[in-house]
Amino acid sequence: MEQKKALIAMSGGVDSSVAAYLTQCQGYECAGATMRMFSNEILPPEQSSTCCSLDDVEDARSVAYRLGIPFHVFNATVPFRQQVMDRFARSYEAGLTPNPCVDCNRHLKFDHFLQKALLLGCSHMVTGHYARIRRDPESGRFILCKARDTAKDQSYFLACLDQEQLAHILFPLGELTKEEVRAIAAEQGFLNARKRDSQDICFIPDGDYLAFLKRYTGKAYASGSFLDLEGNVVGTHQGAVAYTLGQRKGLGLAMGTPVYVCAKDMRANTVTVGPNEALFHRTLVAGNWVWYPFPALTEPVRCMAKARSRMTEQPATVYPDTDGKARVVFDEPQRAITPGQAVVLYDGDRVIGGGTIEEVLE
Repeated sequence: MEQKKALIAMSGGVDSSVAAYLTQCQGYECAGATMRMFSNEILPPEQSSTCCSLDDVEDARSVAYRLGIPFHVFNATVPFRQQVMDRFARSYEAGLTPNPCVDCNRHLKFDHFLQKALLLGCSHMVTGHYARIRRDPESGRFILCKARDTAKDQSYFLACLDQEQLAHILFPLGELTKEEVRAIAAEQGFLNARKRDSQDICFIPDGDYLAFLKRYTGKAYASGSFLDLEGNVVGTHQGAVAYTLGQRKGLGLAMGTPVYVCAKDMRANTVTVGPNEALFHRTLVAGNWVWYPFPALTEPVRCMAKARSRMTEQPATVYPDTDGKARVVFDEPQRAITPGQAVVLYDGDRVIGGGTIEEVLE
């Protein structure tokens, strides 16, 4: 039988390095590849990114050499700019709070990279994500599932992957803990066994979204009015793009009691602030859904739901809506549900579906 081939997405970190080693141990003919998605020239001189650096590429190359597998570097700067950075800037200017890691997974890591793998004659692409893929024996559909290490589980960021993509993806770390992964890397003598994980948005390592938007778009965003819940002007802001729902720090308002960003009007360039209790809502409408146990939602389903990555799952019911959209109604009001973010639904460790929040109701 012909040996299966796999292309490993190698970032230079410990997770993708161990994923390459484990895939090789499973008998696959492996090759490694790193995508250069942007250069650090887009950053201020005093900053460097947590990925895409020359050091990361050389770390990945070193591990590939140690494993005795070919190594490639793909230039993905144009699709990354178009599908991730441009989308990020447009979304903020439209008053949304995008999730660039989800967009990168959807359009780059599991689309652009997967197409490269298939062109090279590989049956699978492999990443170091912490998640699992199972196949339902009755329907034959691929089901995205949480990782065994729930502290590292990345299923929230992967709930944009469709059936065709899951058919060609391997997640070798899904059954392992981070400690076990580092131990394997140390045993194999990988130079990155103790390399720290990247935490930030790669193209905004300092977290200053407004500075990035000004630098990237070349625009000067106009200041405007802070409003209270009654519409009274209570201060001046730096531009509505600079604020996210639920934000408290950096508002520069002295109102006697803590206030938070509750709403934004991008056309009027106003930011409405109010008490914490004004941030709680039960219902959201989301679109751009990917479903796993079934091809489309046709009836209400009870589930556990997350409306942001660090949120603890909460009981909810999802209802079919018009035009392929769906309403998620939480049993209890949730804080700062934010348009632009992903909402992911679970049944135990199985992902039911994932979509993009478009509207927040009641």
